[in-house]
Amino acid sequence: MKKLVSLFASIAMGAAILSSSAMAADKGAVGIAMPTKSSARWIDDGNNIVKQLKEAGYSTDLQYADDDIPNQLSQIENMVTKGVKVLVIAAIDGTTLSDVLKKAHDAGIKVIAYDRLIRDSGNVDYYATFDNFQVGVLQASTLVDGLGLKDGKGPFNIELFGGSPDDNNAFFFYNGAMSVLKPYIDSKKLVIKSGQEGMDKVGTLRWDAATAQARMDNLLSAYYTDAKVNAVLSPYDGISIGIISSLKGVGYGSKDMPLPVISGQDAEVPSVKSILAGEQYSTIFKDTRELAKVTVSMVNALMEGKQPEVNDTKTYDNGVKVVPSYLLKPVTVTKANVDEVLVKSGYYKADQLK
Repeated sequence: MKKLVSLFASIAMGAAILSSSAMAADKGAVGIAMPTKSSARWIDDGNNIVKQLKEAGYSTDLQYADDDIPNQLSQIENMVTKGVKVLVIAAIDGTTLSDVLKKAHDAGIKVIAYDRLIRDSGNVDYYATFDNFQVGVLQASTLVDGLGLKDGKGPFNIELFGGSPDDNNAFFFYNGAMSVLKPYIDSKKLVIKSGQEGMDKVGTLRWDAATAQARMDNLLSAYYTDAKVNAVLSPYDGISIGIISSLKGVGYGSKDMPLPVISGQDAEVPSVKSILAGEQYSTIFKDTRELAKVTVSMVNALMEGKQPEVNDTKTYDNGVKVVPSYLLKPVTVTKANVDEVLVKSGYYKADQLK
């Protein structure tokens, strides 16, 4: 009899576990479309979202598109066909998704734009991102600090790099930076020897390091044979690495020819190591764990038929509608606070930065 009772108890426990698993699976599938694995930050984004969604009881379909627009379109169409309940999309080109998002809307699928605004579609329900204008403000502020402009130093030569023109964020980064730099440019404390200013001239397609390196090569050979560049506005760590490679190629980085003050973004390991080595001056840290947390909170609310929490309903007009957004705060990282911001927070282990 005891054996029978034990057997029935085991069966009941197993059924409860199966029921619990089934309930977790019943919460629905979430499709996650990421642009590329060529940047470490997008790998971190994908991993963090999947981890937190699975912990919340959702199944996930994570796809990377290798920075190929047709590939991402195909991946999202496949997710729609498979019947995901919510789409989380970090778009390669936020202007190319209108048709597939119409299909998603017609199928009752909610859409969250992740970190990059999706443009020209009324079928974007929410946007989870960082304060992108503030990212640019912080980037430019580190250049001002690194040069000592507030102490009256100067004039200095500066060159400007922007992000990818097909990424809406790139314009926010650039405009934020220029809100800080323009007064110094107008007063001639900062001199752009190339004269290249504006996203149409300084943009870097696909945020590509090799493209940035080639442009820096051209700037140095055309405008700096008899002068030195003292600062470079770079919107992203990968671009910064390309710029530094170009500068080192003509002798910068020596005692007689120090590297310019160079900004960055995303706190990628190679750039953090570069900061610690005294090469890149700064980066902007955007904690992907927190962005994933906000995104999962949005998914939960949408699945429960509630309105997700937002803190911005004015800034992000995608050309069709103002998309309700949740903006997180970016953090400046220099050599002085790498340990405090990146290691003590648990984002990186100290060994990763050696």
